[in-house]
Amino acid sequence: MTPIRIADLTTVRSRHPEAVAEAAARRERRPLLGDRGRLMIIAADHTARGALGVAGRSLAMANRADLLERLCLALSRPGVDGVLATADILDDLLLLGALENKVVMGSMNRGGLHGASFEMDDRFTGPRAHDLVRRGFDAGKLLLRIDYDDPGSLTTLESAARAVDEMAACRLPVFVEPFLSRRVAGAVRNDLGAEAVTTSLAIASGLGATSAYTWLKVPVTDDAADMTRVMEASTLPAVLLGGDVGNDPGRQEAAYERWRAALRLPTVRGLVVGRALLYPPDGDVAAAVDTAVGLL
Repeated sequence: MTPIRIADLTTVRSRHPEAVAEAAARRERRPLLGDRGRLMIIAADHTARGALGVAGRSLAMANRADLLERLCLALSRPGVDGVLATADILDDLLLLGALENKVVMGSMNRGGLHGASFEMDDRFTGPRAHDLVRRGFDAGKLLLRIDYDDPGSLTTLESAARAVDEMAACRLPVFVEPFLSRRVAGAVRNDLGAEAVTTSLAIASGLGATSAYTWLKVPVTDDAADMTRVMEASTLPAVLLGGDVGNDPGRQEAAYERWRAALRLPTVRGLVVGRALLYPPDGDVAAAVDTAVGLL
């Protein structure tokens, strides 16, 4: 990984803040889908929700230079189409020149902070549809966690529907990541059972006045054999999400096999994966990314 000098980025930010907008304006763009019709996106939007942990290390993602080095390496690998991140990380990557000819997806709602009492009231604190258009970005992503016992989920559901409308009006794809969630000992847990994932996809597919620009960002169920039935819930194009595989190489290999099987399904168009590739158990980011690209 090429070392990142934080001091250089901070100097540009402090002396020439307009450089971020200038880099965005001259960035070479590309279609969302290339010739192969598949997407390989690296996700890096966890930190703005206060979720900094990986593999039991609570602050693993807190070192920005280290995170940027991993991202730049991942984005440089053949077959990687782009990145999903919050504005601060995208600004850093723009200044580093790492987003040329890449799909850039802005993470739109990060208000439901990890561990907060208001976690399910997930306000839209990131870029809005018109912000993505203004910056020349290519898509947006929103998280939709629904807890039937938490009234804050209704606020999130309504604001998500309006965001879908705004993105459609701008003709920008929006990737909706839905979960049925519940609190266990005070912590929010996502239900990855087949029935829960199927229900969440059905709810997400119906958001807004049109689904023409909506994609689904879908977890692989606990039992991968259930994915065929789960993905029959919608005709919307979908990508698979990753997650934290911890320090166990066996879990990493199991994740690859689940992705390989699910990628054969007719509505699945690719992968949007972050921690499993940026922080693999063996530390080899390039090899992890190349393996994931090979699955496509």
